[in-house]
Amino acid sequence: MANNEPRTKTLDELRKEGASTSTAKKPVKKKDGFWRSIIIAALIAIGIRSFFVEAFRIPTGSMKNSLLVGDYLFVNKLAYSFKSPKYLPFTNLKIPHIGINTFHVDRGDVVVFEFPGNRDEVVPFEKNVNYIKRCIGIPGDTIEVRNKQVYVNGVAMKNPENWVTSRDTIPKGHPEPGGNLFPKGNNTWNRDNYGPIRIPKKGDVIKLSGDNYDAWAVIIQREGHTMSMGDHGGVVIDDKPVTSYTIEQDYLWMMGDNRDNSLDSRYWGFAPVDNVVGNALFIYWSMFNPPYAPNEGDPDEPQKFNIRWNRILNGVH
Repeated sequence: MANNEPRTKTLDELRKEGASTSTAKKPVKKKDGFWRSIIIAALIAIGIRSFFVEAFRIPTGSMKNSLLVGDYLFVNKLAYSFKSPKYLPFTNLKIPHIGINTFHVDRGDVVVFEFPGNRDEVVPFEKNVNYIKRCIGIPGDTIEVRNKQVYVNGVAMKNPENWVTSRDTIPKGHPEPGGNLFPKGNNTWNRDNYGPIRIPKKGDVIKLSGDNYDAWAVIIQREGHTMSMGDHGGVVIDDKPVTSYTIEQDYLWMMGDNRDNSLDSRYWGFAPVDNVVGNALFIYWSMFNPPYAPNEGDPDEPQKFNIRWNRILNGVH
């Protein structure tokens, strides 16, 4: 009769099975776990920076005294839209992107946006450079500056609480020193007496001629078209003679609170809504570090390194 009782395993067989089990459940090396954690953390950080919140440092005094050089603030990237990144993270390499607008930029908002380029640049000399200014006008508004006071659609706009300006005013009709105001070809406006000028709105139809060619050429080319003057003084867009052009994007008018020392829309023109990065939230750090060269520091600041404790966690208005 066959013996159905289970055979007792030998000591050597048990040892081999134990070794096999040990090999199958070999723990992950600590080094591998460390690098995996670093990669995951980096991906999360890139995701937050790309879609939600980004840090920004104030590099110039154009928003003084609302924002000072050395203020570090957070920017809410969901304030106006939800967009995929326009550039490969940490590079200037442009990539396909999509997005939807969630809210509109309002007059008075402090906005971070990608600099569209200087007045005569179709493509900015340096890409992926962000500016921060105050939105003064939205698509369709008419802007005018009269003796430093901004008027929007004929009504005086309330000045920012901490804006800075001097008493010296360039009289109306006197051209800006250097003649570098927007639009190109204007020789009578200056930073203190400027306009009126209408901010383009998507769908606006612009009548074109040789007289206003310089004023619209860069904007139309930035919208992806070729533009030139024809043989008989007419305007040619995409190799076709035209007498008008339909605006394809909405635009904004941006100005700094330091009105006499701000490189803003008065000099380089309209900011496309698509270039908006987000809305300034609050200052998370602030310090003053004076320059090495003498007489180049801000006379209102102590000329030594100091932390501005009273500005930390202040909102941006």
